[in-house]
Amino acid sequence: MHFSSCLCTLLVALVYQALACSVAVTNVVREMTGPRCSAVSAMDTVIGLYGETVEVPCNNGAPKPKDLFITKWKYDNGDLLTQLKDQDASVIATDKYKDRVSMAENSSLLIAAASLKDEKTFTCMVVAGADISEYPVKLLIHKAPTGVEITALAAELEIGKPTQLGQCSAPDANPAANITWFKNKKHLVADGKGIIISSKVKVDEVTGLTTTSSTLQYTAEKGDTDALFTCGALNALSSPVSFTVTYPTERVSLHVISKGPLMEGDNVTLKCKADGNPLPTSFNFHIQRKVVKVENSDSYTVTDVTRDSTGEYKCSIIDNAKMEDSKNITINYLDMSLSPSGKVMKSTGESLALNLQTDASGELRVSWTKDNGKLDKIPKFDKLTYSDSGKYEVVVTMGALIKKASFELVVEGIPVIRRLAKQRGEDGQHKVLTCEAEGSPKPTVAWSVNGTSADESPYVNGKISHKLTIVPTVNLTVVCTVSNELGQDTRAINVSTCSSDDSDTTKLVVGVIVGLLLATVVVGLAYWLYLKKSKQGSWKTGEKEDGSTEESKKLEEKIEEKLEENSQKVEV
Repeated sequence: MHFSSCLCTLLVALVYQALACSVAVTNVVREMTGPRCSAVSAMDTVIGLYGETVEVPCNNGAPKPKDLFITKWKYDNGDLLTQLKDQDASVIATDKYKDRVSMAENSSLLIAAASLKDEKTFTCMVVAGADISEYPVKLLIHKAPTGVEITALAAELEIGKPTQLGQCSAPDANPAANITWFKNKKHLVADGKGIIISSKVKVDEVTGLTTTSSTLQYTAEKGDTDALFTCGALNALSSPVSFTVTYPTERVSLHVISKGPLMEGDNVTLKCKADGNPLPTSFNFHIQRKVVKVENSDSYTVTDVTRDSTGEYKCSIIDNAKMEDSKNITINYLDMSLSPSGKVMKSTGESLALNLQTDASGELRVSWTKDNGKLDKIPKFDKLTYSDSGKYEVVVTMGALIKKASFELVVEGIPVIRRLAKQRGEDGQHKVLTCEAEGSPKPTVAWSVNGTSADESPYVNGKISHKLTIVPTVNLTVVCTVSNELGQDTRAINVSTCSSDDSDTTKLVVGVIVGLLLATVVVGLAYWLYLKKSKQGSWKTGEKEDGSTEESKKLEEKIEEKLEENSQKVEV
């Protein structure tokens, strides 16, 4: 066993020597007769990541040749490892690569814990048959910056003034990072005026890594108040930063704080706004030719305003009186008085004058009601009646302002009976008496007899109607009396029994017939006298009787018509 191991070692050594001799011989032959093995391939480039295991491919990862004899990796300072066909790779490096290199199954070189010192050219040499091929590969090591951060931030930015906004750093990178500045995610491009960007790179002596620093000098604008600034390198981006942008006040505006139109008695708050940053903290308020200085506030309240408070109001910043604004304020008011008021007592037939006076800052609307019912026009009382009594209210409005006034009118009068009547009941057995009266206060109705039932109508507009049902057993006179605290009125009516009414009716009919007969006799007698007189006249004057006869016939016809008419009346 020991002998076999020694034999293998000896064979490998002989192969290395043969390989070296072969290369030397090959070079001599090339010079004499031309190449008999493959030429060196063009150099490839591989990029590895810092601190990671880097894979350097042999022959760009091509499959191994079938007649492969040996594969060897080397670099400028020496050999790294070799591998015979169907054998494990053997590390022959004695320097820093001794514990960091290995060979992959596809003959690629593996370098662990890559650093910038590994940036060099590695060569893969392949012996296959009688050919020897070399494949050089240039290794580059890249590293992204460990982070991107903005430091040395400006305290604030002033409009129009170039200010160093901050410094962006991208440390521990290879190659050196290129830093880009952004505002609201938009790329900032240096213009040498409002945007000036300067960068510098520092190399670490130990690791060889670089730190890039970029400084942004920026001239702020008014719209930069809420702007977000960031910087980035490769795929790394800093946290956004914002700045307080200061600028002087360019405009002042006065605002009147009110929930609606201003009325007398309201409190009016004036608010002065400025567009500067920082905002002004003190203002001058010009209140009716008086200047009120307000500190640490932008508002001032005028309490309990009156119509005299109407006018121009101003506000300005203290350090610049010309920076001001003004507003015209109108205080709305409405005055109203009504005469009469309260409870008004009047008598019927009298007059009552109404006097409504108004004073307002705008157009008015006037409406009247009586006992909560709307009136179409202003009431007039030239001659008062009981129907004029009631509660009157006037409402005067101007926008949101409303004023009301009212009075209660009471029209009084001594009660007067307007009608006293009687009629037979539907059953013919009783009489219904009706007494209608006017008066105020409400009259009391009294009868001189008692009835079986009494019915009183509602008292409306000074009028009342009272009905009494009686069954008279004898003819009598009934008296209706109406009274109130001012006086009374009385009226009588004759009422007969129901049977007396029947006999009275018979007597009336007979009397009418007799009267008609007497009228007929009188007419006949008059006719006889007329004829007699007419005949005497004709004898004296010698007139013919024919004319008299004609007139007589006409008169007879009239008498007959009259008699017939009377006979018809009698029949009725």
